[in-house]
Amino acid sequence: MRGPAWPIAALLVGYPIWWALGFGGLSVIVLAVPMAAILWRRRPIRLPRGFGLWLLLLAGYLLSAMMLDEMPPGTYGGFGAGRVIGYLMRLLLYVALLIMVLYLGNLSERELPQLRLVRMLGVLFVTTVAGGLLGVLFPRFAFTSPVEMLLPGWISDSAFVQNLIHPTAAQTQHVLGYASPRPEAPFEWANAWGSNISVLLVWFLVGWWVYGGPRRKAAAVVLTAVAAVPIVYSLNRGLWIGLGLGAVYLMVRVGGRTRIALATAACAGAAVFALSPLASLVGQRLDNPHSNDIRAFTVAATIKAAGHSPIIGYGNTRNAMGNHRTITTGKTEWCSGCGHPPLGSDGQLWLLIITQGFAGAALYVGFFLGAIRRYWRDRSPIGLAGVLVMILVLLYMFVYDGLVTPLSLYLISFALLWRNSP
Repeated sequence: MRGPAWPIAALLVGYPIWWALGFGGLSVIVLAVPMAAILWRRRPIRLPRGFGLWLLLLAGYLLSAMMLDEMPPGTYGGFGAGRVIGYLMRLLLYVALLIMVLYLGNLSERELPQLRLVRMLGVLFVTTVAGGLLGVLFPRFAFTSPVEMLLPGWISDSAFVQNLIHPTAAQTQHVLGYASPRPEAPFEWANAWGSNISVLLVWFLVGWWVYGGPRRKAAAVVLTAVAAVPIVYSLNRGLWIGLGLGAVYLMVRVGGRTRIALATAACAGAAVFALSPLASLVGQRLDNPHSNDIRAFTVAATIKAAGHSPIIGYGNTRNAMGNHRTITTGKTEWCSGCGHPPLGSDGQLWLLIITQGFAGAALYVGFFLGAIRRYWRDRSPIGLAGVLVMILVLLYMFVYDGLVTPLSLYLISFALLWRNSP
């Protein structure tokens, strides 16, 4: 795209290229540089209502750096480069996302029409479906990216960094009691894929179905049906709950023939799904909720640790001693993958509690709750879709980390609501 909106097109439409290069979710940091330069020339910069909460959230994260070398009781690990790198990468992402939201909100409708932005998100949905199918059909697909080749080992060997720069098609996990792939391409984690496809599906349907002609509507039906395959194979219960919540939300908020059409489509889709082989896979996942115990342990340990620094947190995650079964767990020479997930790894809410304390978590929740309150009366397709995404944010914060790519999509959705308001 020509004109000042090109960084957004490069981010959303060009995302597969960024992923292949090894930037992936970090691409927003790269593109924030030209966005900031363009914004600087456009001063004064407009701010959305309620954005002060987000600025306070960022300020709180800066203060949390003072606690990076502290160890709360019940955790282990030494202060080192990995902890600092993780903190700095999150800080850069927060700043880049701040710039991106302001950039989107300060572009005029002529420079970036709302429908064009929505359809860019629809293109990323198609990319996500393709990546999901890649993970289902070729789960071992992976390669060393150019960024990974160039980075020194002491940076690229960090688990957090490795997930961002090493392209893989799927995560193989024993969710069902045996090894099964969960799609993650072109994102950093399988859970990020689940969060992202649900948000992108909302915008895809707005751009291709609500505002689409006959050809776009036909393509929307086909692509949505195809997306059901990786959605089921993701074994992602949070994603499934989110899709169900979205269907209920729309049937409550729309009326007349639209509500009848939605209910009919939902019933028809449920009947087709129940008769398909995918239904048995869902049943197996619901019969194997072993991750519940892991999550319960991690959440409890996170809250306990954060209680020793409730205002500014610890700047980065920490490792808990033991897990939900034993007090002796961790990496060994013969099992490098053993151990327990870091505190805060089971959802953005818990990540904020350990990194920024309960105050940071409250600011995050308040920001998205405020967006729902302010834009609830916008009953346009974009308004309804944007508020739905804000609701999904508050649902997913209990089970999904927002960083890296999910938070980008959450804030683009917020920017769409802001741009749509008078």
